Amino acid sequence: MIEVVTGVLGGFAVGAIATAIVWRWVVRRSLGRAQAAERRARAAERLAEVGAMTGGLAHEIKNPLSTIGLNAQLLQESIEELAINPDERGRLARRLGTLRREVDRLRGILTDFLEFAGELRLERKPADVRALVEELADFFHPQAAQHGVRLRLDLGADGAQVAEIDAAHVKQALLNLLLNAVQAMSAGGDPSRPKELMLRVRPRQDADGSSMVAVHVIDTGPGIAPETLRSLFKPYFTTKSGGTGLGLPTARRIVEAHGGRLDVHTEVGRGTDFAILVPAAPARPARAE
Repeated sequence: MIEVVTGVLGGFAVGAIATAIVWRWVVRRSLGRAQAAERRARAAERLAEVGAMTGGLAHEIKNPLSTIGLNAQLLQESIEELAINPDERGRLARRLGTLRREVDRLRGILTDFLEFAGELRLERKPADVRALVEELADFFHPQAAQHGVRLRLDLGADGAQVAEIDAAHVKQALLNLLLNAVQAMSAGGDPSRPKELMLRVRPRQDADGSSMVAVHVIDTGPGIAPETLRSLFKPYFTTKSGGTGLGLPTARRIVEAHGGRLDVHTEVGRGTDFAILVPAAPARPARAE
């Protein structure tokens, strides 16, 4: 009898110890998560402060930069009217042309920075993503042709693809991807392969069963090397001369603000497929006759 009681008590003791160990692990894990969340909150607060400060600084730089650009334009017009040697006029005009190009480049950098660092305010409305993509393709077609790129459109045969989006911001994200693709094809790739860029719209069912609308930007460029792919969405990371490294991070930020995601599939030597996925708008119930 004593042995049985001892065995039962021993079993209770082992169970109590095991429970205590589990609870200790749970408490430590919860504390670790709480501390990590607190660190993230402090870091986010610091980033918000830095973002507000640098955003204000960027605006302060942009205003005098516009003044410099305007005066450079006026000087260039005045030079054409000066009674000086044509060679000297040409030399001055070239220098002012360089100044204006650099001003435009800096203005572009500041614009990209303000779009990336600024507060993202979305005005969502139900929109047909197919119609939006078709409109963007019409707008971008001349620029693609200028770089020798054939732009194709594949809207599918599934009817309207409606999502609640801020159309202007989604267009900006897609435009960033289109520009990135054209630049990639202009910079490299197999010269024997045609330069083609496709915009494709498809409905998509996610792994969790949610309905999505996918917009693919597919190019026949050189593809993305694995080491580059790892840093692709880091701010200011770029492999292009003169690039700001903010186009892709801004595109992803816009998509994620819509509750979506930006996927990338690439094959070196064959091309890249960027896919914007946003939640589809819930289907409206049919009206009773």
